[in-house]
Amino acid sequence: MNPVSCARYPTMWNMLWGVSWLGVEWGKNVHMIDARDCLALDAAKLYYVTGLGQAQVAKELGISRPTVSKLLSHARDKGFVTISLNDPREVAGGYVEKLCARYGLADVRVVQSPAMGRGLTGELGNAGAALLEEVVKDGMTVGVSWGDTMLAVSEHLRTLPLVDVKVVQLKGGHSHTARNTNDMVTLTRFSRALNAEMMMLPLPVILDSKEAKELVVKDRHIASMLNLGAHCDVAVFTVGAVKSESLLLNLGYLSPSEQARLMEHAVGDVCSRFYDAQGEVADPDIDARTVGISLADLKKRPVRVLVAGGLEKAPAIEAALRTGVATHVVIDHATAQRVVEMA
Repeated sequence: MNPVSCARYPTMWNMLWGVSWLGVEWGKNVHMIDARDCLALDAAKLYYVTGLGQAQVAKELGISRPTVSKLLSHARDKGFVTISLNDPREVAGGYVEKLCARYGLADVRVVQSPAMGRGLTGELGNAGAALLEEVVKDGMTVGVSWGDTMLAVSEHLRTLPLVDVKVVQLKGGHSHTARNTNDMVTLTRFSRALNAEMMMLPLPVILDSKEAKELVVKDRHIASMLNLGAHCDVAVFTVGAVKSESLLLNLGYLSPSEQARLMEHAVGDVCSRFYDAQGEVADPDIDARTVGISLADLKKRPVRVLVAGGLEKAPAIEAALRTGVATHVVIDHATAQRVVEMA
């Protein structure tokens, strides 16, 4: 069979939908191909580029469907067609390995980053709930923080047939403004899903003075709740970025000057404990007025599940991970990439 130049569809794209065309430069006999090659290319373009089914390709070319299948195989074998698959799970897997190695994590779950952040909190909540369902066992005490992300986790928890489980609030959640922490809703949902006894901290997370905090924590009930949280088996929490619109800065706890001081020196908060870029306490005075688990006690918990995402939180997440505050992380793809780049 004499070599021929194939030019049946010279105006079609040479690359589309991850399919690249090799061995032919249209309009030039740079690589001469025979008639079977030409027909294979025609079939491949109709199938891969225009999206026709094999039966439609057969009708278009006046050949049988089995012949189309053989021609497509021939096109791949000859290298005329290469198919690439970009599996986001493989990319995410690379970040999982890097995050685990860099921060000594036991498990990392990476979710996709929705466009413009839409639906991100829900994705994180769903993955966080799935992770919790794996780690919470009978007889455990589960410490829970609050915030939009924790609320999303609570929304996605399935009811589990657990026994002798306690759910304890890790920090106070009463608000002095119209902004709501949803602490009661979050804790109630956790308790129902885990078939658990609910233990609440019915007070603000930051008090007006160190003296007021010291007096409050002497209360027998409050002291018991704080002790239970400090010794929980599983702690689930998020990371907050320090910015003017942050929930924690809009609950009436802090004066304008204190807020300005935090925005200057703090990079994030975990369980309402503000820390700087080095992971150190950002403001000792405010920290001394905070009612809830300390970062030191949090780091001692056996299972510490951090659920957070969004590029604006990347510096806060990276600094938190560097301190060893988490054993398990749920994060989105874009933020995981940014954290890896910052490490």
